[in-house]
This record gives sequence, C-alpha cells and structure tokens, in this order.
Amino acid sequence: MRRTLLLCATLTLAGCAPLAIDTPKNSRLAQAATTHEYPSPRAPAQTASGAASPGAAISTFAESYINWTAPTLPGRLRALAADSIGQARSAMQLAAAQTESDYELQRGGVANSGTVEAIAPRAGHRNEYVVVTRELTSATNTTAYQGLRPAWHITVATVTELSPGAWVVSGWQPEG
Repeated sequence: MRRTLLLCATLTLAGCAPLAIDTPKNSRLAQAATTHEYPSPRAPAQTASGAASPGAAISTFAESYINWTAPTLPGRLRALAADSIGQARSAMQLAAAQTESDYELQRGGVANSGTVEAIAPRAGHRNEYVVVTRELTSATNTTAYQGLRPAWHITVATVTELSPGAWVVSGWQPEG
C-alpha cells in the first residue's frame, strides 16, 4: 500500500511533462514531436529498362498487358512491374498477386488477346497518353465467354524519362 502511494505521489509530482530527451532540433524524433508524424525513410529510386520513345514504351507495355493466358498472366504482370515505375509498378504487382491465386481464372482456361489500335498524347496533360486497344477474352474450360465479340478498351498511360532516351511507363489506368 505504501509503495502504491509513493508511486502515485511521484507520478503526480512528475505530471504529464514529456521526458527530456536530448535530440538535435532537425532530427526525425524532434520532427515527430512537433508534427506528431514520424517521417519514413525515402524510398530507393526505382529503375527499369527504358524504350527510345514514349510511344515505344507504351506499345510494348500494352501488348504484353493485353495478350495472355491464365497460366502466363501472373508472370507477365510481374515482368510488367519490373519494367515500370511508380503507380504502374504497384498496380502490376497487385494484379500479379491477385491473379496468381485466382482459381476461376486458372480453372476456366481464360485467355485474352488483342491489338494496340492507337496511342495519342492526352491534350493538356504532359507525358500522358490515351491508349486504345481492341481485345477478345476467351476460355477453354467454361462457356462464360462464348460468343463474345472483340471489345474496345481505353487506358490512360503516363510515361517518365528516366534518362535521355529511356522512357518507362509510370502510370497505367484502364478506363473501360
């Protein structure tokens, strides 16, 4: 009982004042104390092999993105992730993880084939392009895609020049 009283008295006298920690004014800990956020370390620079032009980077990416079979899809998406940066890389990594365990995709023998019909700069948006593809989805072990006709798809692609003459896809946003 006496110990509890002593502890309570000590805590009461100490109050809620923060502990005095000797930290440099520009340290991450000092910044966290001021902003209530602890800054994370800067992410390492992403690298990827580049193409000679924005159109070449987008065309190569799009051809691989739209032509696949169920067994090849996760690997293609991982390869696209490795050859892109930023949002495009994140989207391809996520899609690869999701399709790898997609039972229906594998069981149905689903496949997609298509062609890139047009790539054009998006007016008023630097380094953004509109990509038009025509695609057909089919399956060998299900009738779910039977009778489907090829469909038009539009994607907004963003490119980044990593070094002179080395363009990579940095954003990939299918719109429909």
